[in-house]
Amino acid sequence: MKINREGYNIIAVTLLGCTAVGAACFIWAPGWVAWPVAALMLIHIAFTAWFFREPKRTALRGENTVFAPADGKVVVIEPVKVDEYFGGQECIQVSVFMSLTNVHINWFPTGGEVVYHKYHPGRFMIAWQPKSSELNERTTTVVDTGRHRILFRQIAGFVARRIVSYAAVGSRVEQNTKCGFIKFGSRIDIFVPVGTELLVDVGDKTVGSQTPIARFA
Repeated sequence: MKINREGYNIIAVTLLGCTAVGAACFIWAPGWVAWPVAALMLIHIAFTAWFFREPKRTALRGENTVFAPADGKVVVIEPVKVDEYFGGQECIQVSVFMSLTNVHINWFPTGGEVVYHKYHPGRFMIAWQPKSSELNERTTTVVDTGRHRILFRQIAGFVARRIVSYAAVGSRVEQNTKCGFIKFGSRIDIFVPVGTELLVDVGDKTVGSQTPIARFA
């Protein structure tokens, strides 16, 4: 199993911490305490490594297609007015919620030039709440495909406390290449132009970089 680079430090700290706890238990605690604690420490290490797994996936391409930027579940599809960057323009919002069991790598839903990127400090509300899109810690990225400009947000949640983004203004990005990582559960909002054909419904499961979620007319 390949481990994503964002997990190296966390896995190392977890390994050291759990090893120290386990060793202390075997030195100072009776066996009936030490063995269960050691088992729990091993489970914790294994889960942390598994959380940062990086599956091998084919980089799909679709000039007029928007792909899911993350593994998860579609929790919102609705028309909204987007003030940031678009100045109140109406778009269709599609939100994908990631649970703790999902792969947490994020992918660029479209290819093109990154024309806007901004980090917003904020709160850590539960990510499926509607207000989290504008109040939580988040990054906003806009990619110009040449025909459309697609805005998407990585949003931290109640557990997630670290958003990593690889986007840089002026750079050209390929569709379904990695754009970042959200550590320990959250969501991504994608905003597409009104009139775009939607290919998913609320409740659908998505596979990041593999599931088409919208198609331009």
